[in-house]
Amino acid sequence: MSLVDKLNYYSTRKSFKYGIPFLIMMVAGSFGLQQFSNLRYQYAKKQPVTPEEMKKYGVNMKNRKDVTLESEYDKVKSVDIDNWENKRGPRPWEEQESQPSTAKH
Repeated sequence: MSLVDKLNYYSTRKSFKYGIPFLIMMVAGSFGLQQFSNLRYQYAKKQPVTPEEMKKYGVNMKNRKDVTLESEYDKVKSVDIDNWENKRGPRPWEEQESQPSTAKH
């Protein structure tokens, strides 16, 4: 039997048509899952950003004790949601001078 004859013989077998692709997917899938789990554990080791680090970059963080669910609820409760005005923001393709400035600088 030549090599071509052997390939033709095995290509008609169900184990070759379905088994070999299944095994390839299982092996390739395990390598893919290994990469995803590596990412998961790599970033799980990261510590949260401290306020001292953020001050170094110019961001002022509030103290965790100052921001509570109740204080944020009071802020949202004081907003008047019945009377509001829809303001259109500038589009990237429009000139900045032609739009009225709505943002405070």
